[in-house]
Amino acid sequence: MQRQAIILGIESSCDESAAAVYDGERGLIAHALHSQVALHADYGGVVPELASRDHIRKLTPLIERVLAEAGQPALTGIAYTRGPGLVGALLVGASIAAGLGMSRGLPVLGVHHMEGHLLSPLLEPAPPAFPFVALLVSGGHTLLVRVDGVGRYTPLGQSLDDAVGEAFDKSAKMLGLGYPGGPALARLAESGCADAHDFPRPMVRRPGLDFSFSGLKTAVMLAIKAAPDTTAARADIAASFEQAVADTLVAKCARALDQTGIGRLVVAGGVGANRRLRAALESRAARDGFDLYFPRAEFCTDNAAMIALVGWLRRTDMAPGIAPAEAVARWPLAELTPPAAVS
Repeated sequence: MQRQAIILGIESSCDESAAAVYDGERGLIAHALHSQVALHADYGGVVPELASRDHIRKLTPLIERVLAEAGQPALTGIAYTRGPGLVGALLVGASIAAGLGMSRGLPVLGVHHMEGHLLSPLLEPAPPAFPFVALLVSGGHTLLVRVDGVGRYTPLGQSLDDAVGEAFDKSAKMLGLGYPGGPALARLAESGCADAHDFPRPMVRRPGLDFSFSGLKTAVMLAIKAAPDTTAARADIAASFEQAVADTLVAKCARALDQTGIGRLVVAGGVGANRRLRAALESRAARDGFDLYFPRAEFCTDNAAMIALVGWLRRTDMAPGIAPAEAVARWPLAELTPPAAVS
């Protein structure tokens, strides 16, 4: 397949159903997403069985919608999220992709969800050049990765316990906030004082690029127990927590850039949309002189645009024939290899 390949992307790794169409000549030409936030709100978190059933209901209409918006293009391949994620949810997208591939005679490719996030800034009008350092911060992952090209990833550091998104959600729950916790905590923090509590900046003074957020989460719990039960007190805790996270992530990113000698930083994943983190990174970039790249907010969270993009970038890996519906809960990023060369 050449540059004019047109790829349908399907995302169903957790609690968002999404579909998109990427054209190698025109770029992203259609995308749509359905969030399950309302479905899981009463439970305070994602219920895997409910997520899977909702994907069954929503994915096919979303696919039909994006194909119509794209003008019913002549697809040349289908990409879906193979993992990591919730196996039941992944299997819905995998089964639909395999069925469409068989019925339309199209090759199908399972895509690594984290690779989608790492390369999502390539959807922007001014994408970063390789190599770059990527900070991937989401509900399930906190990673620093050196990216030398598609499929050429060197992990530099990761969280040794909770992902930063989990720390946000758990701290939000302790503060009595609703689901999803991260955005709710960020809203509360807007009215708080970030200097009210001297929370730890975990592992910043230790060498290396790994993270740990369990101690910070414990500090938040202790502060909540000691503080008066008022909105102002909770807002101060939220703002101080958010600032501690931002300071920690910025320090580790600066260290990674210094150690690699690379002057480009990409920030991807849902937590990458956090305003305090973005402001802190922008301030550090201006001070240190490195280039900073974010995907637009709608492509920070799970989406099919990034899956369709990776499908296009890996179009030479797509093999003809009936594809199996594969899903994997865990899939180390280091296992990925560059796409096959164009013959």
